[in-house]
Amino acid sequence: MRYRTQSISYWYFAIAVCLFGLQMVFGLLAVVKYLGPDPLIDLLPFDRVKAVHTNLLIVWVLTGFMGATYFVVPEESRTEIYSPKLAFWQLGLWVVAGLTAVIGYLFGWTEGNKLLEQPYIVKLAIVVVMLMFLFNILMTIRKAGRWTTTEAVLVAGLGLAALLYLPALISYDNYTISIFYRWWTIHLWVEGVWEMIQAGLLAYLLIRLSGADREVMEKWLYVIVGLVFIAGILGTAHHYYWVGVPRYWLPIGGIFSALEPLALFVMVAYAYTAMRRSGMSHPNSLALHWTIGSAVFTAFGAGLLGLAHTWPAVNKWTHGTMITPMHGHSAFFGAYVMINLAIMTFALPALTEHREGEDQRLGFAAFWLMVGGMFGMTLAFGTAGITQTYLERIMGLGYMETQLKIQVHMLMLTVTGILFTIGVALFIYDFFRKRPTFTVHTDAPAAEEVQPV
Repeated sequence: MRYRTQSISYWYFAIAVCLFGLQMVFGLLAVVKYLGPDPLIDLLPFDRVKAVHTNLLIVWVLTGFMGATYFVVPEESRTEIYSPKLAFWQLGLWVVAGLTAVIGYLFGWTEGNKLLEQPYIVKLAIVVVMLMFLFNILMTIRKAGRWTTTEAVLVAGLGLAALLYLPALISYDNYTISIFYRWWTIHLWVEGVWEMIQAGLLAYLLIRLSGADREVMEKWLYVIVGLVFIAGILGTAHHYYWVGVPRYWLPIGGIFSALEPLALFVMVAYAYTAMRRSGMSHPNSLALHWTIGSAVFTAFGAGLLGLAHTWPAVNKWTHGTMITPMHGHSAFFGAYVMINLAIMTFALPALTEHREGEDQRLGFAAFWLMVGGMFGMTLAFGTAGITQTYLERIMGLGYMETQLKIQVHMLMLTVTGILFTIGVALFIYDFFRKRPTFTVHTDAPAAEEVQPV
């Protein structure tokens, strides 16, 4: 660790991994409900469990992104964070707002807008948190008078994420209009500006883990960001197909959704180029595995599987079936879970004691259990969704009768979900098994001074 205030990131990472573990508890509870009977149905009905599961994902991923920014910005701008006290106040308010929302869901305190269920007062708290965060980061960069393209893409992604949260503060009486603007937040986050955050972190990690040339990596960033904006913005239309909007959104959504994977395949190409340069020989090979894995799994989950069912002629059959969580789980895991775990794994040797050069077998066990478990979950969701589409949408079987036919796939989903959760538990144990220690090494080389391995 070259700067004292990089230690702020540890506390964000610690909160993030705890919420990650809690998300897994509710995820397993949700899938077990499919197998029935459900003794908790009156206490914890499925809709509330699912709301907690999905919203915990958003909260912990954003917590990780903010922690990553507090680690990356000091090193990129070569200065301390402007106000550490503000960063901790921000974290405290963020945790209170997040837990208030989650506990509220359990008691039915919600606005009912899917994925944006937070009560209005909680949404206002989230806005305050993001303003505190952006002020602190921008003042840090201003104080330094130095910023890099990698840093700019990362911070721009977070800034735009805050801006695109504003439509969530507006409510509409018309359901079609409400759904239309909801995707301005949800889609443009997960298939737009969050990809900028992922690309910024990928560049940061690959420069340090592979010894790749900064100028080359940052040229790739311009390509990725350009493709994200060209395809991602109009690709929002694939959420508009069946909500009552004009028909012209069908070809727009189909064409630009088909272009969206281009940015993801570019990520894979530049990650693979960096990997070949390093030969996977960096001492922190676990962080490199998470980094390369993020690019590859994103192309698979967000790219190929997204394209597989967003074309209008296909989506009219698969919309609302298990095909959707097949794409959603694998896409989120590759793009945002893995990149968060990559930056945490990279940063931990600088933030905790006695990790430099130690055996990483426990970390690799967590890595392969999560990758294998998620791949199995993807197959389970996919086979369940194909069966559901055929029986329900083509053969005309009723919803509940179809659910009985796909029980075997739900059992497979439960088993692979347990494997994934074991991997998460190992990662959390590995994270906390070493005491945090924030030693500043002023003689550590700057990024531009790191030589290729």
